[in-house]
Amino acid sequence: MQNIKNIIFDYGNVIFEIDFKKTQEALSQLGITNSTEFFAHKSHHNLFNDFETAAISPAQFREGIREAAGDNNLTDEAIDAAWNSLLIGVPPGIHEVLLKVKQKYRTFLLSNNNETHYNYIVDYLKKEFGIEDNSSLFEKAYYSQQMYLRKPNVEIFESVINENKLNPAETLFIDDSPQHIEGAKLAGLNTLLMTKHPRELEQVLIDNHIL
Repeated sequence: MQNIKNIIFDYGNVIFEIDFKKTQEALSQLGITNSTEFFAHKSHHNLFNDFETAAISPAQFREGIREAAGDNNLTDEAIDAAWNSLLIGVPPGIHEVLLKVKQKYRTFLLSNNNETHYNYIVDYLKKEFGIEDNSSLFEKAYYSQQMYLRKPNVEIFESVINENKLNPAETLFIDDSPQHIEGAKLAGLNTLLMTKHPRELEQVLIDNHIL
């Protein structure tokens, strides 16, 4: 891609593999009968939006799951395990690819996240890779629950653009969700829809003349 100087990466299924079906199955086992509509890649219950923008706490999120399941006896541990079950991990070599990209471009992370997943991921990164968090891999990492905004809201993109004085015409946004791509376009960003597995990130970047 020509004239690109900055890249904003999504996290889930671009860098870190996630599997929505695992959590749909886990929520079903908790008693949520319509789990595929309740929680899906392209749309889901407002409970998840609220959690990703820190409008509700982890305790309130768990209460929402109990209510949806019709079971007040579900333990915090069972709910957290179900919720975290979609988090698979970072394929080998991906962090090295990100550091390579960082040498050529200003790079940023922009993730719809939540307190429970964030804590799990930080723990995972420490255990598996010996790094404190994602901050060393990018100029700056942004998470929806810390910004009180989530993708595809155009304001979240504009916040990253303005804070870092980025020219949208020189900035590429990479995400696996079509609805997030549309939000980025409204902010004037160049976009790339990730349709491959995260393990293929380097090849995707090569194929699009980024590396």
